[in-house]
Amino acid sequence: MTDDEHDDRPQVLERSRTGLGELVLRRCGAELELISGGMFLMDTRDGRSERAMVERVLAVAPPGARLVIGGLGFGFSLAAAVASPVPAEIIVVEIHRQVIEWNRTYLPERTERNTADPRVRIVHGDIAAWLDRDDGPLDAVCLDTDNGPEWLTTPENGALYGGSRLGRLGERLGDPGAVAFWSANRSAAFEAALRNAFREVAVHETPVARGEPDVVYLARHPAHAPAQGR
Repeated sequence: MTDDEHDDRPQVLERSRTGLGELVLRRCGAELELISGGMFLMDTRDGRSERAMVERVLAVAPPGARLVIGGLGFGFSLAAAVASPVPAEIIVVEIHRQVIEWNRTYLPERTERNTADPRVRIVHGDIAAWLDRDDGPLDAVCLDTDNGPEWLTTPENGALYGGSRLGRLGERLGDPGAVAFWSANRSAAFEAALRNAFREVAVHETPVARGEPDVVYLARHPAHAPAQGR
């Protein structure tokens, strides 16, 4: 085995300049890493919390749910959705066309397996703008569009975590239904905003090898909707 095969230093595979900054795909050992604007965004090492985000939202979603996932990443959340019989439609909205192409190029088996499911549709677009345009029912929504409300690689994503956006999402979601947010850390301010927009908010943590646990926020029962009878 050569010295290069022992070398775990990151190797740049692709580099792309976008309207939201530079995206870099690199390989570190056997894993892929995505860097956005010079900040670490995600890798292929684990994916437990991304899968948990989808599993938790589908556990409380109605049968035949229309599931919308904001952010393709490396396909962990989509794989969890495809593995479930609950959703009748799975829509993944990814803002970076490069991320869609890199999944096809560097993770072909996983990508082909996921996209072969007839329920799946991959959309190139901004999730906030897409939600504003789309008028279909929202039974289950998973938002994994950045590192969370307090660690943004793209400042424009901050609006996704604001009170006005949460309120509009709750109005679209209806009751029953659920929305989940992925975050690299807990945020007291975001939790407070969620509790203003929804009557039920749960916080689920997934331990990671280094640093704070990954967090999934699960919100149900929009505050605007009348409470259901007991």
